[in-house]
Amino acid sequence: MRRFAIARYEAIADKQSRFFKFAIALYLAIIKLIFHNHPDQKKHLNQRFRYTLPNQSTIHNSLLTTHSFLLSLQLNLIFGLTAYIIYFAVALGLFAFAGLFTLVGVYAERKISALIQDRLGPTEVGKYGTLQTLADFVKLLQKELIIPAAADKWMFMAAPAIIFVGVYLGFATLPWGPGLVPSKINLGLYYLIAIISVETLGILMAGWGSNNKYSILGAMRSVAQIISYEIPAGFALISVVMIAQSLDLQTISYQQGILSPEHTKFLGLWDVSKTGGLLSWNIFRAPHLIIAFVIYFIAGLAESNRAPFDIPEAESELVAGFHTEFTGLRFAFVFLAEYSMMFLVCMVAVVVFLGAWNTPLPNMGTLKLANWTTGAGWGIFWIAMKTLTLIAVQMWIRWTLPRFRVDQLMNLCWKVLTPLAFACMIISGLWRVFVM
Repeated sequence: MRRFAIARYEAIADKQSRFFKFAIALYLAIIKLIFHNHPDQKKHLNQRFRYTLPNQSTIHNSLLTTHSFLLSLQLNLIFGLTAYIIYFAVALGLFAFAGLFTLVGVYAERKISALIQDRLGPTEVGKYGTLQTLADFVKLLQKELIIPAAADKWMFMAAPAIIFVGVYLGFATLPWGPGLVPSKINLGLYYLIAIISVETLGILMAGWGSNNKYSILGAMRSVAQIISYEIPAGFALISVVMIAQSLDLQTISYQQGILSPEHTKFLGLWDVSKTGGLLSWNIFRAPHLIIAFVIYFIAGLAESNRAPFDIPEAESELVAGFHTEFTGLRFAFVFLAEYSMMFLVCMVAVVVFLGAWNTPLPNMGTLKLANWTTGAGWGIFWIAMKTLTLIAVQMWIRWTLPRFRVDQLMNLCWKVLTPLAFACMIISGLWRVFVM
């Protein structure tokens, strides 16, 4: 395909070179005619501009240069367009994945909650109710997009999109395997923390733009909760960054397996660089990182507005919280953002703490399990399985624990998690200096 494209554009460039030959010949004929009739003018021009007529060899070299330039320009254009097409394809693929996960996640949560509460869950639409969430989505598409009369129209309409985009853009830096990352950014983790904060703005816009007391109370609760719990979550992530000495999520991933370019020690004592497996995950590189992981996971529940931290929605108090007034596709985008946030938070936990795309199986003697189960395909499998396991734990917690009161929620953040996370960060600095 590439040879065909090159041949085709060589033919086009050849036609263009023949045109340039004709243009230059016409130009020379006119110049010679002028100078033949007016020799004084030729002398004057040569003295003023020091102009010399090009000879045949100069013209030939110019044509070759023009031909090469046009060919390289056209090839660069082709490959540049191909790169942009790939970028758009990756973006659409991530969007499709977010939608597919939401459909599967809602069904899985209904089945898990039914199992915990001794119910059957969806059973009617499709085999074992597998098409129930798809039917719900089709129903949402048919709903009327109602805007309350007293609402701020533009803010109300923009809020669901901003909430989703703030979460969706976070997927850009998450690695799926060795060499498989949508956008390789040196400050990947920093970018991720920053872009997720945009969701808070969308939630506040949704509550304020609705001009509804339940919505604004839910939005204020959500903003206070998310901003508060970002602090211990950030400290927990910095604890790992100080050990890994990098903000690049792909670099952090490589350090947690047999592909690590540096020595990895289990609890700072045993070199497991050639062993790999779960022994080289960040959670086991230092004892306090286990605490940091628990802190991040709890803070992630709060940032996702998941029970027992779901007071922003609190259907027994606020009807539905900040998205009370949303219907149809706008409500679907808010729901899509919630489940995408669940996956994003859990995937960040996997990448930073639980080995990312690296296998949990270690090399044992002649059994090179880590070597056999490491690669691009295996990487996608392992990171998906780890992430889905954490999501299942989130769902289990939701249908097990009761909702916190707002004072309990804030006390847990400021009096327990934040001091512990700060202590983990200090210990990471000391560990890096004196142990590693």
